[in-house]
Amino acid sequence: MKRIIACLLFLLSFIAQAQEEKPTKYFSLDASYFYGTILEHNPDIAHLITDHPEGFLLSWNRKTYGLEKWERRYNYPDFGYSFIYQNMKNTYLGENYSLYGHFSFYALKRLLMFRIGQGVAYTTNPYDPDENYINNAYGTRFLSSTYLMGNIQKENIIGGLGINAGVTIIHYSNADLGSPNHSTNTFTFNVGVNYLLDYEEHPDTFIPREPKEKYTEPFHYNFAVRSGINTAGVVGSPRLPFLTISAYADKVLNRKSTLHGGAELFFSRSLEEFIEYQSVAFPQKGTTGDEDAKRVGLFVGHKLTFNKMSLITHLGYYVYYPYTDYVDQVYNRMGLQREITDHWWASATVRSHGANAEAVEFSIGYRL
Repeated sequence: MKRIIACLLFLLSFIAQAQEEKPTKYFSLDASYFYGTILEHNPDIAHLITDHPEGFLLSWNRKTYGLEKWERRYNYPDFGYSFIYQNMKNTYLGENYSLYGHFSFYALKRLLMFRIGQGVAYTTNPYDPDENYINNAYGTRFLSSTYLMGNIQKENIIGGLGINAGVTIIHYSNADLGSPNHSTNTFTFNVGVNYLLDYEEHPDTFIPREPKEKYTEPFHYNFAVRSGINTAGVVGSPRLPFLTISAYADKVLNRKSTLHGGAELFFSRSLEEFIEYQSVAFPQKGTTGDEDAKRVGLFVGHKLTFNKMSLITHLGYYVYYPYTDYVDQVYNRMGLQREITDHWWASATVRSHGANAEAVEFSIGYRL
């Protein structure tokens, strides 16, 4: 209970800050209760699915009415911060407390809302080799978390108060920062209320969108260095650094979309550790320990731009991959990129192989 009260006080601090903002900025709150089930995406977590998780979601949102051009291009989205408390309803999984940044998008005359949130979760009962070896889903106390929400939403029904209901998927994983890491995905139904702060001050209409303008740019070339730490995916394996060097071209199609295509070189100390482990623990499999741990990948991708923030999605293939018993040869990358200047940018992404995350990458890049 003390943790919940502390989180509520944290949210109230955002409310106080919002009320001090300039009158040209508008804010709302929403609160929802959810109830659902953990999806068995991997048979190794079947023993952890014993009941129906429940919890609540609180959000602070900045409303947009088209004061900036990018807001009009995306049909006046909201953005803000979310807090989720989830009781996993399993003794070995415990409870999760999460903080997110999120974007909300609207359709069908703003009756349908879709939201994506990305953040960090704290779990109360992670894997421990002595006290909680049953929990093979969460290998660390702090987890990466993503949630997707689809709601039917009606705002300002009575005095700024509205209602919302829909479905939410909540994902928790430590992205191989520790082992084990089988992760969980919870599918839930949610119902709640929303409230417009200073509702009488909110504009009655949106600034109209301009006629579509044709916009493009010539090819640009990017160079990036990506790094972080991860494990070899074996329980007890150490956290070791990795380095990825990327070079790729981009082509701006319009104000929203940019295509990517290029190559990258991967160095992984965890893969070196895995090769050595396999040669000692399972010599009958033919691993000698001298195999090359480097990889070379080719990838294509897309950048979806919101003002100075972008959503990055890449799909790649290891064309040079001497030791193939580690992860799949096809990989994908997803995350957020922030423009620092006209040439420099930074990003935080997750590189995965299907549902198996290999690493959280922190990148710095330069665009010619």
